[in-house]
Amino acid sequence: MNIMMLLEMAAGAFPDRPAFTDGNSGQTLTYGELFEAARFRARTVKDSAATRLAKLDVSNLGTPLSLFSSAWAGVPYVPLNYRLTNDEIEALLKRVTPAYLVTQPERAATLGRLADVNAVHTEDFVGADSHPEALAEEWSMDPDEVAVLLFTSGTTGVPKAAVLRHKHLVSYILTSVEFAGAAEEDAALVCVPPYHIAGIAAILSSVYSGRHVVQLPNFTADKWIELARVHKITTAFVVPTMLARIVESLEGESTAGMPHLQSLSYGGGKMPLSVIEKAMELFPDTDFSNAYGLTETSSTIAVLGPEDHRRAKSSDDEVVRRRLVSVGQALPGVEIEIRDDEGRVLASGERGEIYVRGEQVSGEYEDRGSVTDSDGWFPTRDAGSLDAEGYLFLEGRADDVIVRGGENLSPGEIEDCLLSHPTVKDAAVVGIPDEQWGEGVAAAVVPAKGAQIDIDALKAHVNAHMRSSRVPQLIAVWDELPYNETGKLLRRVVKAELTT
Repeated sequence: MNIMMLLEMAAGAFPDRPAFTDGNSGQTLTYGELFEAARFRARTVKDSAATRLAKLDVSNLGTPLSLFSSAWAGVPYVPLNYRLTNDEIEALLKRVTPAYLVTQPERAATLGRLADVNAVHTEDFVGADSHPEALAEEWSMDPDEVAVLLFTSGTTGVPKAAVLRHKHLVSYILTSVEFAGAAEEDAALVCVPPYHIAGIAAILSSVYSGRHVVQLPNFTADKWIELARVHKITTAFVVPTMLARIVESLEGESTAGMPHLQSLSYGGGKMPLSVIEKAMELFPDTDFSNAYGLTETSSTIAVLGPEDHRRAKSSDDEVVRRRLVSVGQALPGVEIEIRDDEGRVLASGERGEIYVRGEQVSGEYEDRGSVTDSDGWFPTRDAGSLDAEGYLFLEGRADDVIVRGGENLSPGEIEDCLLSHPTVKDAAVVGIPDEQWGEGVAAAVVPAKGAQIDIDALKAHVNAHMRSSRVPQLIAVWDELPYNETGKLLRRVVKAELTT
């Protein structure tokens, strides 16, 4: 088992089919060219004596080349967040040396001076002149070898290096993707950062299915719409904030004018009901899927599929309709449980921490080992609940729970209530210090377009639909909420602003 075998199968089945196109330069590699290019670059990496191949750049042709040549050379692939500061990047690089670093020209000279870092420009890595010889030997098929080291965001401390072995990634692909399932004209638009698990999963799933990938290095809604139309994109993945901006850019249009877009997947954060409903109206010919996964689980573990979307949107049953804001049901081969603080499995409808088990689940960190229990269950640190039919609802991070007078309050539940008010476009709920109750409830809300928010009316709305303890004692009206580039709400930023 090695992720290289996914590319080998694709190159053998359709060598002349376009594999990856850089959305900025327009340069394209076919599957046959990608396979051969990986062979030559694997020799370069091997000769460098590096034990890791690090990639520090936007999404471009160097991204799939780095992933597959590292797999062929037998060294872990380490994509780094190019949005970090130089000090943060240097600290991460020191943890993965000796490293062969593929990076932007402006960073190669500086980072190349670090001990045990061999830095090369992405353009040189992609070009053939720097790789005169091919690697003669085949890749290792040991499933326990490390394929990817992926640093977590580090929002609550020093980033952890999640370990994804070849067996985890291959297991995810084999159980979720049909080999050669894409038609020759199928094209995927990939705009998630390459250092995110969704970016790695997009590469592997597209290769195994034989789909043409068009890369959008830096997302803007207008550029996304342009590339989708020019390349007649058939499938795409976005985070909720991206979809919200796409919907805003299409304001005034009755449809998006993309009948070729067969499927649109989203994930990485909570999707407001108003956004997904509007998107389904603008893309009437498109199948929508909501995917939930984590770095430590090799990407997706639960999906709300197209039929679930249609059924929920058209239903008069509130239980079924609510599933439109769920992340769906577990994938085949994946088990999900909800547990309380004592580790007891909770019944449907009860909120607790999400645990997951399956062959694709790693749950392992470099220098820290595995955090799965003796039965293979991984604690996600995400809070949520399962309904009677196994639909999973996310409630933020487990440690985001607000403890008010000994009562545990879910921020996600209160946010859902705020978002149900017609004047609210987006909402974030956090706990703030309170002398009487220990913690109080505070909210930041973004008004819907053309709407004015009446704070007293909004508090009355929450009080009418929930218990009075859940009514925010403080509501601030903001122009927008802070999200990172992968669509996750920066709740710590909201909390800091509302606490001052």
